[in-house]
Formats: sequence, structure tokens, C-alpha cells
Amino acid sequence: MTKEQERARARRRHEEQQKTAKPPVSDSTRDKQVFGVILAVILVIAAVIVVPKLVGSSDRPAAAEATPSATKTPGATSTTTATGGLLAGQKLAAGCTTPPANQTSPKQQTTVPSKAAAAGKIFVATVKTTCGTITMELDGTKAPQTVASFLNLARTGYWAPSPCHRLTTEGIYVLQCGDPTGSGEGGPGYQFGIENAPADGKYPRGVLAMARTQDPNSNGGQFFITYKETQLPTEGGGYTIFGKVTKGLDIVDKIAAGGLVTAGQPTPVNPISILSVSVTEKKA
Repeated sequence: MTKEQERARARRRHEEQQKTAKPPVSDSTRDKQVFGVILAVILVIAAVIVVPKLVGSSDRPAAAEATPSATKTPGATSTTTATGGLLAGQKLAAGCTTPPANQTSPKQQTTVPSKAAAAGKIFVATVKTTCGTITMELDGTKAPQTVASFLNLARTGYWAPSPCHRLTTEGIYVLQCGDPTGSGEGGPGYQFGIENAPADGKYPRGVLAMARTQDPNSNGGQFFITYKETQLPTEGGGYTIFGKVTKGLDIVDKIAAGGLVTAGQPTPVNPISILSVSVTEKKA
């Protein structure tokens, strides 16, 4: 084979290779491909971070965070440590003693107490706390199921002890108590519906009412005291009023005046815990 033939053969082989070769990727095209990969990674990371925040909050009440609520939402702040004492940022108010440890396994029941135990009757509850005694009048004529439950929980020692784990100081003015675990998740093991909720959503100072989730049938053991007149949402049926504070509201005022450990969080600077609850029927 002559050199001219070899060159011709090499030229044909090169032309055949060029026909099957892929066109080169330009710098701009390559940049677009890299950007597309980066964007896809960012979207995946965003989905991992954001999606969990959008789910799992259905147990919160339909109203704002400040609404009195018995929740199952993680992160609710306990007002005492597992062994009792104060959390960072807390201090005892004048006249208060160090709160005991929260309960880890509160007594549970499966049957809603019969409303017949309270129907048509008025009761006096004496609530001894780490800051003094609060006296309440319970109205079984207007809220028999709620008062019957309160009587039952008091007599079985359900709240002995339990912290008042939640304080609200803006727009809604309540001190919330009744969860022995202090987490905002605790309940007695049974639930019941709303009674005697004001149609206008107004809760006067000193009112005793039940906390609940969005479910109108989720009343249990958590309750709240209003230390200023408060307007609450009526959507979902409102909140059961079952009594009023007749003595010791100044104790609630003192705890409220101390404010919150951290803005936007429910933990009061000045802790208060229920030590015991006793109830007697009020005679005419």
C-alpha cells in the first residue's frame, strides 16, 4: 500500500468516527446542567426541612398559640424538672415554696364519671399550692359533667402534685393548670364534651374553665383561671365555664405579674404547683 493510499484510508476512518461522535457540550450548557443538579439538591433538602413543620400540628386549637389548650404537641415546657426545683430563668415569688417534681405516670381511668354526682349542686374546692391556698366554687347546675369529673380527680388525688404549666400574658390572660406531667400532654384517660360555654366568648376575671384541643370532646383534666377579662374564640364550641375563684386570685395575679421566662413560650418566671385538692358540697 502506497503512502497516498494510507493517508486516504486514515482520512476515511477519521470521517467515520466523526459521524458517530457526540457533539461537545458547550460551557453554557454545562453550567446549566450543573445548576440543575444543584437546584434539585436544594429542593430535596428544603422538602426534608419544611414538610415536618407542616404536619403533626392538628392537635393544636384552631385559635392562636395563646389559646388555652390541652395539646399533644412536642416541646411544651414543663415548669419543674424531673426531680423538682426551678428551671433556668425561674425564681420563686414572695410567699412561694420550691415546687415538687412533676408526675411521670399520673393515675389513669377509662370511664367518664357520671354527671349525676354533681348535677344541681354547688361545691367548694380548696386548692393548696406552693404559693398559698386558692378557693373555688364549682357550679354543678350549669356544668354537671365537668364538675363531676373535677370531683372525681380531686378525690382520687390525680393532681397531687401538678404544676400550673402555662401562662399567657398578651391578649389572653390565663394561668393553665391540671396536667400532672407539666408537659401540656397529660390527661386522666377519659374525655368529654363542652358545657356552659359563653356564646360571646367573654370570660370574666376569676373564671374557672376547661382547656381542650380542637376536638370539642377533648375536655379532661386541664383547666385555666382568667386573671383578667379575656375574649376567647367561639369556633368549635368555646370553652366550658364550670366555676369561679372566690379566694386567692391575688396568688394568680402574682404569678402573672412575674411574666414569662422567654417571650412566646408558656413557662412562667414564678412557678406554682398544686399540692392537693379537696372538695365539699356547699349547703344552702
